[in-house]
Amino acid sequence: MKNVLLFCDPGIDDSIAIMYALLHPDINLVGVVSGYGNVDKKQATNNVAYLMDLANQKGIPIIGGATRSCTGEAPIYYPEIHGEDGLGPIRPPDTIKGELLNFSEVFKVIERHSDVFVVDVGRNTSLAVAMILDNEFQKKVKGFYVMGGAFLVPGNVTEAAEANFYGDPIASNFVMSEIDNVYSVPLNVTNKAIVKHEHILAIQDQSSSALISILDEVYDYYYEAYKKLVPGIQGAPLHDVVSLSLLMNPGMGQFLTRRVSVQSIGAARGQSLANFRVGSEAPIEGEEDLTKANIYLSLDYDAFIKDFIKIMSKQS
Repeated sequence: MKNVLLFCDPGIDDSIAIMYALLHPDINLVGVVSGYGNVDKKQATNNVAYLMDLANQKGIPIIGGATRSCTGEAPIYYPEIHGEDGLGPIRPPDTIKGELLNFSEVFKVIERHSDVFVVDVGRNTSLAVAMILDNEFQKKVKGFYVMGGAFLVPGNVTEAAEANFYGDPIASNFVMSEIDNVYSVPLNVTNKAIVKHEHILAIQDQSSSALISILDEVYDYYYEAYKKLVPGIQGAPLHDVVSLSLLMNPGMGQFLTRRVSVQSIGAARGQSLANFRVGSEAPIEGEEDLTKANIYLSLDYDAFIKDFIKIMSKQS
């Protein structure tokens, strides 16, 4: 059993990641930090509360995250990808409103539970704030899995940048350059995590969970958006689920350990950089103690799909 504190901004792929976490028999979801990103903080929080209600999970704390990035800019949302309310065609009932706990609950959750893993599948603002407020925060966390970045592959919001790192490059650079037990889960691997409509139907055929009852509607909206972005694509990449799947199945992918920086201005905003040249893994004199990240660069697709179907088919 692994204790997981999930930072997110649901969003369709975030929502499916929440479903995966709630259904996984070996994940103890100790809290969800809800912030801006794919939708605004208020809507993201209502989406989290709606999913918790469907799963009949009343005791998991929902913690208030950031409302905007460290750049101070107003967030840009993506209704063409996630829908106006973040769940495609679904609008959570007006009777369900997420009640947010103060951000200080993040530190209380870490104190209450041993060996907590932080998984951040949204903008990195809230995670950066936690590190700023508590210098010892990263030492108290067993490991960090961050969905973000694109190394030597095209971005998905610009030619160079992935959406989470682009949304708050200042926070992402801080997180990736300061945490020494962080695993980056970039587009290099998440773009390969193509879930097909037939996989969704197989899951729904095996599950009677109320969570899974909405999966086809949510997925279909997301898939239709991706077909416009990537003509001929055979399914939709579930970026955020990959971070959780790799946490639970670390042998499913391979990573390299390198220093990472995230560019914050100009045309390269949000671009993630690391040195992959031959010999770059050797320490440079005077830089031996600089923080490095573990960057996933390959994914066993068949193992991912098998795991996804298995976990999502379980009863809540």
